[in-house]
Amino acid sequence: MHLELQCKTRQLDERMTNQGVGNLFIVASPSGGGKTSLIKCLVADLDQIKVSVSHTTRDKRAGEVDGEHYYFVDEATFFRMKDDGQFIEHAQVFNHYYGTSRHVIEAHLQCGVDVVLDIDWQGAQQIKRQFTQAVSVFILPPSLQVLEKRLLERQRDDHAVINERMQRAQQELSHYDEFDFLIVNDEFNHALAQLMSIVVAERLKRDRQVLYLAELLSFLLQTQ
Repeated sequence: MHLELQCKTRQLDERMTNQGVGNLFIVASPSGGGKTSLIKCLVADLDQIKVSVSHTTRDKRAGEVDGEHYYFVDEATFFRMKDDGQFIEHAQVFNHYYGTSRHVIEAHLQCGVDVVLDIDWQGAQQIKRQFTQAVSVFILPPSLQVLEKRLLERQRDDHAVINERMQRAQQELSHYDEFDFLIVNDEFNHALAQLMSIVVAERLKRDRQVLYLAELLSFLLQTQ
């Protein structure tokens, strides 16, 4: 799949690795935890950050747009892409397959654009093995009762599917200690502010700032 990106030429420090200058953020939560809504608002409120659109074999839901929410493909296409090494991570969730395009992530990062991955804990493990500097955030519900209420209010699934999601949720929650940050999504705007603060803090780290502020630092430190 061809990805057209426009990015300004950057003078990069020799210390930069082949992972580029953008930050990679992993955001995970149990189904109904609110990660997708949080990510959507995060990307809308900040510049130079994009969501990596995953490929999936599940059916398109009402209101979803191919290429915006997911790339919807059949299983034959998915497994062909997997065998060709096009996915940087992939997982099976509720009898459907999901995969993240390696090309899309690397292209954005090389242009200095931050990338957010909306994936589960399985995908997070795979990503962290390849991108050791990736920052991972796990979104917790305030309670299992609230989580179930949110799933019911979405009106997407029948009770059998919701029960399956609730059973899976506890397994997913047990992996919280594999993530760098934990956010409780009780009050949405508060959780969004916390997620945004993580992104901004990563951008302001010294090793990253010296690349973008090289000219200013040189001017400030020059001998008068």
